[in-house]
Amino acid sequence: MSHESLVDKTVDQFQKNSGVFRGFRRNHAKGVCISGYFASSGKAARYSAAQVFAPGQRTPVVGRLSIPGTNPYSWDDSTPIRGMALKFTQANGEQWRSAMNAVPAFPVATPQANYEFLKAQQPDPATGKPDPKKMARFFASHPRADAFREWVVTTKPSASFATERYNSLDTFMLVDAQGERHAVRWSMLPEATADGEQVPADEPDFLADDLRRRLANGPLRWQLSITLARPGDPINDASRPWPADRPHIDAGTLVLRASQPQKNGSCRDINFDPTVLPAGIELSDDPLLLFRKKVYAVSHRRRTREQAQLHGTTQAPAPQTSS
Repeated sequence: MSHESLVDKTVDQFQKNSGVFRGFRRNHAKGVCISGYFASSGKAARYSAAQVFAPGQRTPVVGRLSIPGTNPYSWDDSTPIRGMALKFTQANGEQWRSAMNAVPAFPVATPQANYEFLKAQQPDPATGKPDPKKMARFFASHPRADAFREWVVTTKPSASFATERYNSLDTFMLVDAQGERHAVRWSMLPEATADGEQVPADEPDFLADDLRRRLANGPLRWQLSITLARPGDPINDASRPWPADRPHIDAGTLVLRASQPQKNGSCRDINFDPTVLPAGIELSDDPLLLFRKKVYAVSHRRRTREQAQLHGTTQAPAPQTSS
């Protein structure tokens, strides 16, 4: 199967698994827009020439918090997975886009395996649920995906976007002023703690409601923690977490000040393509990265075309270059 056909088949499979909701993203369809800024600590500047990491730099950020799936009306407790997508716009005009998830690792390491995983989850028309035999065959041949399934089954949905840790999962390369490349992954570590909070009963949209309540009392903060790889750490396999003892850099603080409904919010038309990077940050050879770029682009084209049709216009909104 060619790479291009695999991209379309993957987006089609999202639709087969969870339905088509015109004008919405093909994954992480339910979400809320956020805005604020990133305040650099200056500690990452020795590893990357990116302006966003310069000492004292404050970079405006627009983003999105979300849950996976094609259904923008699903209940927030339908999955324990939460997502954070951000667009940093540097003073020099360059952008850094990051699409992170509150999971320890990707279930699979390659585009083909990702498609097979989605296909195994396609509901059987007779039951409305995935075929257990197909799922068993897939997990037997992809044991790390089985570990991911165990995490999903045993992890309770959180009551707040604000208390989650969001991980890049893929590896990237920081490039310093001398041109030396450093393999890294990053995480957004929350300042807020769960403190025994429970998921509200009979509230399908509690995550957005909780976010509004918290922001009414002041900004929300996350620390950007950048993890440096050691020799031998897998940099092309996002299904393999790195050991916890790897060195970390406190690169600065993400400060969120406001949220908006995605219907008319600033994040609505943004394609949070994680390969949009400023000078000083580069791609690794992780095969999922360029595949994600292409999948996100197909999703963006489909939903913006539908938005144009739904609103009676002849032209889709211009792309701002998550799925």
